[in-house]
Amino acid sequence: MITSSISEAAQLLKQGQVLAYPTEAVWGLGCDPKNEQAFQNILELKHRPIEKGVILLAGQIAQVEHLLQSLTPKIRQQVINSWSNRTPVERATTWLLPADQQIPTWIKGQHPLVAVRVTTHPLCVELCNAFDGFIVSTSANPAGLTPAHSLEQAQRYFGSTLNYLEGDLGQSQEPSRILNALTGEVIRA
Repeated sequence: MITSSISEAAQLLKQGQVLAYPTEAVWGLGCDPKNEQAFQNILELKHRPIEKGVILLAGQIAQVEHLLQSLTPKIRQQVINSWSNRTPVERATTWLLPADQQIPTWIKGQHPLVAVRVTTHPLCVELCNAFDGFIVSTSANPAGLTPAHSLEQAQRYFGSTLNYLEGDLGQSQEPSRILNALTGEVIRA
């Protein structure tokens, strides 16, 4: 099913469905991160091992505030600034943050930290806000293939097995960079 309705897409997520949607640079696959079956469906679609973990996408800092509490004030501000002070063409930043009890273990994979990004992509912001929280965000492609850059490419990969939220990609040319908030290590430059 293809929809252009944010509320319909959020409802699909709440019902345990997998959704393909445009992000800042590539199409993503998303689901309710607390729904283990929906998450398993994404792993099967992508042929992705659970050990790798996935990114959580939020529409506003308040949705992930609980994950920032254990950071030092300086690091916390650095993370917030990277999410708040970004132009649409700048590359987004995903941070590896200490997970708390609200983060299901399957989201982290084999890692002690959880990958989190607060988006400025208008459609993704609306989707997360309509869902009332963060969602899973992993590139829309089977393992080893190029991430989808259009609705049509996502459909070629996944056909009618998915729900799709129509919309445009953001203006970023590359997927988000990934940084470890605790060590400063660059995971994906």
